[in-house]
Amino acid sequence: MPTAQHLSFPAHFLLGSATAAYQIEGAADEDGRGPSIWDTFSHTPGKTWNGDTGDIAADHYHRLDADLDLMASLGLRAYRFSIAWPRIQPTGRGPANSKGLDFYSRLVDGLLDRGITPIATLYHWDLPQVLEDEGGWTNRETAFAFADYARIVGEALGDRVAVWTTLNEPWCSAYLGYGSGAHAPGRTDGAAALTAVHHLNLAHGLAVEQLRAVTTNDPQYSITLNFHVLRGKGEGGEEAVRRIDALANRAFTEPLLRGHYPQDLIEDTAAVTDWAFVEDGDLARIHQPLDLLGVNYYATTTVRLWDGETPRQNNDGHKDMGGSPWPGSPQVEFVAQEGPHTAMGWNIDPDGLEELLLDLHARFPGQPLVITENGAAFEDHLTARADGSHAVHDPERVDYIRRHLAAAHRALTAGVDLRGYFVWSLMDNFEWGYGYSKRFGIVHIDYETQRRTIKDSALWYQELLRKHHAQQPRAASSH
Repeated sequence: MPTAQHLSFPAHFLLGSATAAYQIEGAADEDGRGPSIWDTFSHTPGKTWNGDTGDIAADHYHRLDADLDLMASLGLRAYRFSIAWPRIQPTGRGPANSKGLDFYSRLVDGLLDRGITPIATLYHWDLPQVLEDEGGWTNRETAFAFADYARIVGEALGDRVAVWTTLNEPWCSAYLGYGSGAHAPGRTDGAAALTAVHHLNLAHGLAVEQLRAVTTNDPQYSITLNFHVLRGKGEGGEEAVRRIDALANRAFTEPLLRGHYPQDLIEDTAAVTDWAFVEDGDLARIHQPLDLLGVNYYATTTVRLWDGETPRQNNDGHKDMGGSPWPGSPQVEFVAQEGPHTAMGWNIDPDGLEELLLDLHARFPGQPLVITENGAAFEDHLTARADGSHAVHDPERVDYIRRHLAAAHRALTAGVDLRGYFVWSLMDNFEWGYGYSKRFGIVHIDYETQRRTIKDSALWYQELLRKHHAQQPRAASSH
């Protein structure tokens, strides 16, 4: 098993960590921030574990400078964060909230002052509630509102941000938000989920157009997708894989990278929707050249065709809230994965990451890739030291990160144009429907005191970063 000393990446390879605004910031009703769908959802009884909300989270909004110092102490040279749309436009439209822009400007400047490359995601699921009241992502106008938001943020930060990511995991926004009900806004309508798929794709294209028009520092443009690495089981397994691949993967990669929706997807979902929401010119706007394609990977998925007789399994790795995230494919069964598993119940399979990267490289040659999220939740425990400080010994997470980085390295060696790797997550946080019951961070958060404790996984990553950057000059501030 490779140690930190044995993993060697090219000089340009970005090694960083990632977070999302609603999961860490807190300050949910401060400085002009409006409510998002996750504020509404998490405050609705029965939607999140223990009724947890992101009202305080990791209190990053009030601890910005200390958290930036923490990143620098770990040796991070790149940090992927998201911008909360309702901090910028409290109702999703209209002029910018200056205090919201100021927070992210201070964040970007603080990163640059510490030699850390800022990578900004415009949308990590916190849609302004006012827009949801008007239909949310089922309303075509939301895509154009998003483009205006992108313009505002691009004008404010477009001289300093190195990489702009439009959307994080639109699969989750569409299918879990509007199909299964597991995520905000909690709707359970297959036709709405597919409509949201298209409007999210359109929002991406419109946002890239706006960003290109206003940014001044020659940044890179990207989108981040959570790919489903599929395994077929038994007779009909190949057909089950095809159907889920169309919904989960190709519903995004084909319009984004090839300019059309897969015909089999349209046929599979014909009983759910007629796809009339796709208007003339939409696909051309969606099909924007991407400097980077973000890849989020955690586990693999095994599917087969349901025999219609035995109890139907639904082990797709997401909370069951009554609806289905798989419109048009009720005949597909999601089979429990063999272990070992993380605390989320997700199987650990680093080979799946290598397989995914090689597959994307083969299908989209010349498209640069970056692993924008990879990490694991485990049952962490604070250990007191004699001097009163604390430690978190998390060998399972160290092993997880090490093995997945080794898989990424194998793909890179095989010719994949892989530009970076970002650990999810920098710190423990609000894990959506699971509240604070799951910990993904390489930094432990005591939610009662907000004390930060560096876990062993962070120390391992710090060692890797130190080796990787030993021969490289630290980036200078450019503002």
